[in-house]
Amino acid sequence: MKAAIIGSGVAGLATAIRLASKGIEVSLFEQSGIPGGKISQIKEGGYRFDTGPSLFTLPKLVTELTPLEYVRLESSCRYFYPDGTIFNFYQDPVKLKQETIEKGIEDFESLEMRFNHAGELYELTAPLFIFGPFHKIKTFFEPRHRKIPLKLHKLGFLKTMHAANRSHFKDKRLVQLFDRYATYNGSSPYLAPSTLNMISHLEHNVGAFFPVKGMYSIVESLYKTAVEKGVKFYFNSMVTLIARDIKAKKADGIFVNGEYREFDIIVSDADVKYLSDNVMKGKNFHPLRNRLTQSEPSSSALIFYWGINREFPELDIHNILFSNNYKEEFNHLFHKMDLFQNPTVYIFISSKVVKSDAPEGCENWFVMVNAPANVGQDWSSIIKKTRENIINRVNSELRKLNGEQFNIEDHIKIEHIASPVTIEKNTLSSRGSLYGTSSNSTMSAFLRHPNSLSKIKNMWFVGGSVHPGGGIPLCLASAKIVDEQISLPANN
Repeated sequence: MKAAIIGSGVAGLATAIRLASKGIEVSLFEQSGIPGGKISQIKEGGYRFDTGPSLFTLPKLVTELTPLEYVRLESSCRYFYPDGTIFNFYQDPVKLKQETIEKGIEDFESLEMRFNHAGELYELTAPLFIFGPFHKIKTFFEPRHRKIPLKLHKLGFLKTMHAANRSHFKDKRLVQLFDRYATYNGSSPYLAPSTLNMISHLEHNVGAFFPVKGMYSIVESLYKTAVEKGVKFYFNSMVTLIARDIKAKKADGIFVNGEYREFDIIVSDADVKYLSDNVMKGKNFHPLRNRLTQSEPSSSALIFYWGINREFPELDIHNILFSNNYKEEFNHLFHKMDLFQNPTVYIFISSKVVKSDAPEGCENWFVMVNAPANVGQDWSSIIKKTRENIINRVNSELRKLNGEQFNIEDHIKIEHIASPVTIEKNTLSSRGSLYGTSSNSTMSAFLRHPNSLSKIKNMWFVGGSVHPGGGIPLCLASAKIVDEQISLPANN
């Protein structure tokens, strides 16, 4: 059997490894010159930047496919609040409890309850909602899922994340902290169902980790293993059409670089909205085209990659500088389609762990704010204004910490910028959306694009724009789901 995989994101690479391990002849087509999709890197002047995902959870999903060396972080994130609180979310429960006491957060029991509840939700639903073909009716009747209907009241479909967090935590700082998990799939905590609170389980119960050679080493290791398994890679190869036998309701080949190639299996790791608009055209149109057109895109990002010529011990590998008006920030993102003047700022510094990622005495800053999807805004103006706001916020925060009067801009020696426009262009993600569609509704999980379609046999879908969602663990889960659905002929 011959399989074509479109796209070399982690889901595409993982699917290639899994199918090749079955003895299937796998060809992977990637429109850019390197593997990785949204996980890439920039190297300049002794600095190295991971350009995409920065949080690493559920490492087992990677190591069951390829060797990878990683470390467990002492703190999953360092939070900076407008009231001056600096809160380290330690992974050691004893240290975390002491931190809550020192920072005046009299809510540790609520934290423990949340951890337990998130863990219970995950254990109950993960086999179906994350690792199962959720959109196949027969999946619901499997013995392992029979407990779910009895515990539907615990899933929280009818309450928003923010409402659930506000009723659970007494301290507003913890409410804001746990509201943040909506952004892990590009949504708003004021709209997304509280079911998504299970996301925190991966970071706080399972753990937050980091590869010793940086995030791009995940791609490098997966790519190396795929090559060793015999996967053939075709870079700078744009797939322009998926050919289908309409009467037989099956996909039978692709057009790539102007050439038709026949395959028994086709797996797309491309953004499904892009695929529907540009690759599944004419009589080969996507069966869910109307739904995809009407769906709300997830948020995107505005990212500044700064080579900083000094070190800041006040910062950790992961840092969040919270907005003073979280609700208005999300109102701007999903209703005004603009950036709030005081956005939450995420600063990721991989050189805190990977020392070679910056010259000695320097740091590599990945500075990100959530951004709306690209709908034709004046991004030049937005980028200029947001950059000024970020610099002012960083200056204010660091001056409070060390009493030093300085301007962080004086220490930026290298700068690269990614916006919804460049993300859309470089990764073919429709409107620059990072996670396909948002989860800003009760029915969002049920409406997410499935991993297969009854109207197109021999074709499957993986990656962040389809079930179960975005982020490295969920992308790898999608590859696992598809692998389990693809069966070999009896004579194999």
